[in-house]
Amino acid sequence: MNNIDNELLKNISDDNYVKPDVLNIRKNGEVLERKINEDINIINKKDLSGIDVFVKERTSLAVLQIPVIITMGGLKDTVYNDFNIGDNSNVIIFAGCGIHNKDSHKSVHNGIHRFNIGKGCKVKYIEKHYCEGIGDINPTTEIYLDDNCKMEMETVQIKGINYANRKTKAVIGNNSSLIINEKIMTEKEEYAKTDFLVNLKGENSSVHVVSRSVAIDNSNQEFISNVEGNNKCYGHVECDSIIKDKGNVKAIPMINAKHVEANLIHEASIGKIAGEQLIKLMTLGLNEKEAETEIINGFLK
Repeated sequence: MNNIDNELLKNISDDNYVKPDVLNIRKNGEVLERKINEDINIINKKDLSGIDVFVKERTSLAVLQIPVIITMGGLKDTVYNDFNIGDNSNVIIFAGCGIHNKDSHKSVHNGIHRFNIGKGCKVKYIEKHYCEGIGDINPTTEIYLDDNCKMEMETVQIKGINYANRKTKAVIGNNSSLIINEKIMTEKEEYAKTDFLVNLKGENSSVHVVSRSVAIDNSNQEFISNVEGNNKCYGHVECDSIIKDKGNVKAIPMINAKHVEANLIHEASIGKIAGEQLIKLMTLGLNEKEAETEIINGFLK
């Protein structure tokens, strides 16, 4: 790997990054580096571009890193990654895509991730996207939680993504929970769309979605959520956005209770940077731009 590769990996790594037990780095559509162990195996798909990850039952805390980096202009990279998590396992997965494209031809990454999570598992999935130059991302995440599971999902779109269309689909089993924290910032003429479809299928299943976003300049964002309660369950969706300049955010909530004991809540708020916040920070010595940056960073933290 060269300096550009290392810088991209740094930008899409989690702030609390832990050295992985298992590693699969994909660069420009090819496997660059791979490391497996006796508990976790990675196999290339035979019919599609991508990998199958197999985690043995009762695997104790394990860390996987499966980033994608693109440094070629005009590359359209589509990858299908399936995660098969054995019962009673505890896994942390770092993913995401970093693009460095100084070419005039756009680079595109389409990542389709499917999680088949066994009974009694605990999974944390962290996904970051970052782009320098011209690049689009289209991540799709499908989650199937068996009984007595807990999954936390953190997605971050840092900056520079020209177009993003993120889709998340989840089916949640008995006594299982899904927590999603999403952070997005768009600028210039960028566009980002996120679309959640969650089926609370199991008894005492739950989901909590928190989306925080900032749209500045002439950028546009669209947030769509559809939570279906098909059993005794609990669902809570929060969409909080800040707009600046001519930024535009549209939130489209849908909650569908199909069971008498389905408890579903949706909250959405869109506003501008408050003037009193700016004044307070400027009295501390920051100029207006520095104060705005401080407010935005705090909002997305």
